[in-house]
Amino acid sequence: MNTSAPGSAPSVLVIVGGSMAAVKAPAVLRRLRERGARVQVIATQSALAFITELSLATAADGEVATDATWFEPRPDAQHLTLARVDAAVVVGASADLLARAAGGRASDLASATLLSVAGPVLWVPAMNERMWRHPAVQANVARLRGWGHHFLGPEVGAFGTRGEGAGLGRMAEPEDIAAATLALLHPPRPHDLAGLKVVVSAGPTREYLDPVRFISNPSSGKMGFAVAEEARSRGAEVVLVTGPVSLSDPPGIQVTRIETALELRDAVLEAARDADLVVMTAAVADYRAAERASEKQAKVAGDVTIRLTPNPDILAELGQQKGNRVLVGFAMETHAGIERAALKAQRKNADFILLNYPTREGTAFGGDDNEVTLVRPDGTFEEWPRLSKREVARRLLDEAVRIRNKQRPET
Repeated sequence: MNTSAPGSAPSVLVIVGGSMAAVKAPAVLRRLRERGARVQVIATQSALAFITELSLATAADGEVATDATWFEPRPDAQHLTLARVDAAVVVGASADLLARAAGGRASDLASATLLSVAGPVLWVPAMNERMWRHPAVQANVARLRGWGHHFLGPEVGAFGTRGEGAGLGRMAEPEDIAAATLALLHPPRPHDLAGLKVVVSAGPTREYLDPVRFISNPSSGKMGFAVAEEARSRGAEVVLVTGPVSLSDPPGIQVTRIETALELRDAVLEAARDADLVVMTAAVADYRAAERASEKQAKVAGDVTIRLTPNPDILAELGQQKGNRVLVGFAMETHAGIERAALKAQRKNADFILLNYPTREGTAFGGDDNEVTLVRPDGTFEEWPRLSKREVARRLLDEAVRIRNKQRPET
């Protein structure tokens, strides 16, 4: 049952259960809102032992409903009003909350509302492995599944309780919870990149001065990896060329690991020969040592002068060989960013540039979120809100598909 008007944002009810994992609930709320959902929250009495109403309210779209608000004088029945949503997700679902729902209880706001929700319900359990495997809990899970409820997790990981170590029972990650919740409302995105080859560069480069010293930057590679994984999920053949990062190779993706800008250039140009889309997220060093010492240089007193030479402009080279492929670059500016990014797109024949802001809190190197502006060669631009890097990747590829479809001749 979809209660939202066609084309409007989906409404999601998030019920926060009494688990230590409740502290992750604000991240779930933010991820849902980043994906365009309107979010309402119920916090159980037990959940409030782990997280405050204020922490939840700041990440949601309004006040937090609790057992206390349920009994306040009001013209409506709160549990019925809250149930008028497109989907509900129970975050940090405890064994007790599962039991109340499976038993048809209506003893608190959360359980009463769950009896009234007509849309899909997703449970995200979090509890000790021994509790999760208990026959009573499994019977309750089976009963809820039989009613059409969905489950995500639990996963294997470290428990929050001291002395319990690790095992099955850890709550799924916020990004996965948001994705699974909205997937209940929308059919999977069509494989709009099926049959296409996508090349993505990621991470930093290292320009060695001698065998142990190098010039580099703190790029984590997370943005490029997010683009590669999103492209793969949409059916593309993906080649990921990455500098030195701590991330594991994503499954189903051809990964080439490099260190220097020259190695990156060679690998990207080779992979791009038959590519349909190239996305350059790598933070390439602008310069390298004019002469690399073959042995470690001893420390000397006083100043040291290092002669540097420019590295090749890989994006510009790709632009010269662009053909019909879509070409996307990234830029990082601290002032006059939009004008500089538009000029960069013009000079390098890129279809658009995503402009990063390195000085904005929470979106610098290594973070999980990003705040970018899409800048076109003609100077038009779109400012995107702060989003997860996976959501930035989705929007980037949506724009690339739009451009490619526009370039293709009508038949």
